[in-house]
Amino acid sequence: MTTTARVDDLLATHRASGATPTATRRLRFAGVGDRDVYNVSAPFAAPDGTLLLAGRVEDRADERSETVLFARDDAGVWTPVPGAARPALQDPFTFDHRGVTHLGGVEVVEAALPDGSPALRYRTVVLRLADPARPEPAFTGPWGMKDLRFADLPDERLAVLTRPQGGADGRGRIGVTVVPSLADLTVADVDAAPRLEHLFLPAEWGGVNQATPLPDGTLGLLGHLARFDDAGHRHYYPIAWTLDPLTARHTVPRMLFERRDLPAGPAKRPDLVDVVFPGALVARDGGVTVYCGVGDAEAYEVDLGPVHAPLDEV
Repeated sequence: MTTTARVDDLLATHRASGATPTATRRLRFAGVGDRDVYNVSAPFAAPDGTLLLAGRVEDRADERSETVLFARDDAGVWTPVPGAARPALQDPFTFDHRGVTHLGGVEVVEAALPDGSPALRYRTVVLRLADPARPEPAFTGPWGMKDLRFADLPDERLAVLTRPQGGADGRGRIGVTVVPSLADLTVADVDAAPRLEHLFLPAEWGGVNQATPLPDGTLGLLGHLARFDDAGHRHYYPIAWTLDPLTARHTVPRMLFERRDLPAGPAKRPDLVDVVFPGALVARDGGVTVYCGVGDAEAYEVDLGPVHAPLDEV
């Protein structure tokens, strides 16, 4: 098997396996009007023990987003948490660092090119979520980088997964570095993180959406692999693999499922119909559940049987 994650190869292997989700559930939301909620985090416990979920909320015809914290009611519907902050961030994710939940997302701001024409700038922002009503700034990544992810290691250091773009990094590669803590992390550390070489084809791209520490010291990675087709439409697929953050040795990613494995539904635009953006993978008895955005318009829980990344290492 090749060590490069190619969409065609992973898609063919997935379809040949005949594997499909054991269950799918479209998440239901209330309290946000007619706006869409998608690209959600995993459920996580608030300081008072309430189960929360972060979701990207925006109008169907717009990409100006806010991240909203939701709690589930007795009917299984997720509703906004009263008094919780609503940062202007896209694609929220959460992780625990030294016993405190942190919330991250992508900040997008309007800027101007040298010729005066409008442009958008983006970067990853991380907030300390000890109090959902008053999140505190914890780290701000470099401009032009989405998909920063973090995981505590057994020795209490912090693994940082990066997603540089442009130049030799093409449409997006993955880097990894280890620092003493989030408080010690700098933009220079992020920029200098060694890349996972030859993981993606130059015309394709990917990123890490969640990093989970495993008992053997490696990280279980949930991510996405993506490409454009000839018509310029985007195709995003959820993938999983393992990585040793100290040596950068990793297994070959496998595709978990694809958009056609889920019920039909809306998309934000025609070029986003075949998009699955995985937010988190949660272990459960007999398998895992993936929380994901679909078509940039809705969110799902997807139950899968036991998932094991291939053992082929680079």
